[in-house]
Amino acid sequence: MQRVTISIDDQLVETLDQLIAERGYQSRSEAMRDLVRGAIESWRQENSRSEHCVANLSYVFDRRTRSLPQRLADLQHEHHDLVAASTLVRLDHDHGLESVMLKGPTRQVKAFADQVRAERGVRFGTINMLDVEAGDGHDHAGAHDHHGHAHMSPRSK
Repeated sequence: MQRVTISIDDQLVETLDQLIAERGYQSRSEAMRDLVRGAIESWRQENSRSEHCVANLSYVFDRRTRSLPQRLADLQHEHHDLVAASTLVRLDHDHGLESVMLKGPTRQVKAFADQVRAERGVRFGTINMLDVEAGDGHDHAGAHDHHGHAHMSPRSK
């Protein structure tokens, strides 16, 4: 294990200490290791070179933005091969939170997510991605037809 010394401003330390207390960490070091692991995993997911993925794109949008709800629906229809499901939660009279489950080629999933997040009136867009291997392999006996779809098995790292 290596010791790393960092400088953090007072307000950030206060927030870190609140996080430590709320999550029950035993020390700042333990919390920092966990936060660094999370940041590295997020970075890996965003920069994955995997050919296929499953993903959850979540974003808040302002329905008052001219024709935005229709544009978002149209984007999902145009990419029906990527969109597995979507859920809309109305937050108030003007804002909605949408979560879109995606699966397919990683480049296309990222491009779709970037296109949605770039729409005027979309805020707080976040994508969580999981690398998968597309294929027809089975670990169990018994042949069956996939009817035009492939399995999306999580990649083991």
